[in-house]
Amino acid sequence: MKSRPRIRHRRRIAAAATATAVVVLAGVALVASWHLSAGAPGLTDALSAQNTGTRTAAAMSAATVPISRYLPAYASSDQDSQVYPPQDAVDDDPGTRWSSAAGGTQWLEVDLLSAAAISKVVLDWNPAYARAFKIQTSDNAKTWTTIYATSRGRGGTQTLNVSGKGRYVRMDATAAATQYGYSLWEFDVYGQAGPMPMMKPTPPPFGPNLDPGESIDVSPADKGTAENTDFTYPSYVTHEEFQTDCTVFKDAKDDAIVYPRKEGQAAHTHAFMGSKSVNSDSTVDSLSAAASTCQTPQDHSAYWFPALESGKDNKIINPVGPQTIYYKSGIYDYKAVRPFPKGLRLEVGNPMATQAQFEQSRGTVEGWECGNSFYHFTFPASCPAGSELDIRYQAPSCWDGVHLDVPNHESNMAYPIHNAQGRAVCPPGYPVAVPMLEFKMAFPVSGDLAAMDLHLASGPASTWHYDFFDAWNPTVLADLVKHCINQGLQCDNHGYDQYLPQFGAVLGPNYQLLG
Repeated sequence: MKSRPRIRHRRRIAAAATATAVVVLAGVALVASWHLSAGAPGLTDALSAQNTGTRTAAAMSAATVPISRYLPAYASSDQDSQVYPPQDAVDDDPGTRWSSAAGGTQWLEVDLLSAAAISKVVLDWNPAYARAFKIQTSDNAKTWTTIYATSRGRGGTQTLNVSGKGRYVRMDATAAATQYGYSLWEFDVYGQAGPMPMMKPTPPPFGPNLDPGESIDVSPADKGTAENTDFTYPSYVTHEEFQTDCTVFKDAKDDAIVYPRKEGQAAHTHAFMGSKSVNSDSTVDSLSAAASTCQTPQDHSAYWFPALESGKDNKIINPVGPQTIYYKSGIYDYKAVRPFPKGLRLEVGNPMATQAQFEQSRGTVEGWECGNSFYHFTFPASCPAGSELDIRYQAPSCWDGVHLDVPNHESNMAYPIHNAQGRAVCPPGYPVAVPMLEFKMAFPVSGDLAAMDLHLASGPASTWHYDFFDAWNPTVLADLVKHCINQGLQCDNHGYDQYLPQFGAVLGPNYQLLG
């Protein structure tokens, strides 16, 4: 086996998450939906329309973030899987809800990913509420323990102070208050999340695929010792990452995050990768419904960056073929990293940055590079013939745990800081560690670059930035995070570490989940 590469010029950045992390993982149940409608208008029927504008303040604010938010939700039935799926009861969207079929006993449950200590459940009912229901917990989704029961449910927003433990939490309704079924705007579970169990290794039915490539190299000094941290790195851990490889498929003056619903009107030209439906009107649903130009077809996310242009006629030069996007641990405690909540949006970098600002940015890494020349904060004057002009740029990896997007498209995320022991941790107010994105784009230009009059559609080289709109299949993303990042592996886009083949893979040759 060839030795694992050591990257001389790269150092670890980033931050640790608190135990109350928001995660996404899939399980098994009768009805499951990954439908999320962030950014989409609320859908109502005659029954719900009368109360759409009367949501209580208690239902829309809380002292802490529910540990159930954005996690997989399942139900005994749904009225319409495209309009009222179970996932809409845990999406923190006041305009969406789960609605069951009419009549009989119905249930809604959420998978918390790991055994959690449950302290409170908040039910925000649509007028179709349950007169009699139970709150139950389970470690296996088969044997249930009742921690609350009533036959005098009153609807509205019910806050239940409970005490229990389990990976799964279920609302089991046995008597309806109306002739309709049951419907919840939100099903929020509060408590203390437990550690995520590790995936059982799945032997890959194929040999090594792509070379995992360059990555952050974690030196012993960065890792620390058992005396100043709560765990010791296994000796094999040098990287905690996987990659997705995506191809540019169009250039357009669109930006679904900064200039939504302004097609061709405000944005500079961007090069787009990922979901082929991306445009200025994109939503999670529209991205998820389209094919992807990423080699992992379950990655329906949209990725875009300012087009590289040449000359006075602004001739666009796009990267050729699949480009690598790394998903890494940005924190010391790589076991604490959790998947992105579906629908997270962020802009990385500054499209108005000066050269000094670009050089000092936390995400810049080595600036522009070609051949053996690094740390260029403007375009290099020349590159060796046959080489490529590369840029790597890292995103903040600590989420506030609440907002999928904010008006400036940045302050819902933060870069890690270092604690007193020098360990990278998430700063106050940003408790959830999510994967650190690192774009690695390679542009097919070499030779006399100065003569090419290179510039970005946003301006000079210092204005490099990129946007990310998450629309992964949550099952696939969660398994890749668990298997690769949380186990400290250096995975390719199959979730396979060719240097540690005994851990197996997540995806097979056709990029479908194994096992």
